[in-house]
Amino acid sequence: MLRADLDAIDIKILKELQQDGRMTNVELAERVGISAPPCLRRVRKLEEAGIIEGYHALLNGQKLGYDLTAFCMVGLKRQSDADLKGFASTVQQWPLVREAWMVNGDSDFLLRCSAENLTQFQDFVIEVLTADEHVDTVRTMLTIRQVKQLGLVEV
Repeated sequence: MLRADLDAIDIKILKELQQDGRMTNVELAERVGISAPPCLRRVRKLEEAGIIEGYHALLNGQKLGYDLTAFCMVGLKRQSDADLKGFASTVQQWPLVREAWMVNGDSDFLLRCSAENLTQFQDFVIEVLTADEHVDTVRTMLTIRQVKQLGLVEV
């Protein structure tokens, strides 16, 4: 299923769920203007097609003690398929890394990290990230504040 296969009701369902994934099917059906049974069928179809990948709670990191968000631009020593896959696999084991993207340009990976404080982040960069066998260069950017946060895609 591709975007071209979605009708206006499907798009409304996606917009509503991206705003509030906790609403009941009845409430969702009311918001998109259809009855509950066909709404549930549509949601299940969107889930089965992989368009809806899951439902998550959006947590406030600062209120949980994670005061630092930083980005790391990582360059690898080699860009072979095995090295790219090896580093991508290793990243899965690092809890401070909340998102990892393989990118092109000056770096090979962009990591979004969340840490309790600057010391924890520095320890991670020095003792873990730069020590990894695949890593050649690391450039870090500390954030000041987040000014925009939306769902991952526009529908």
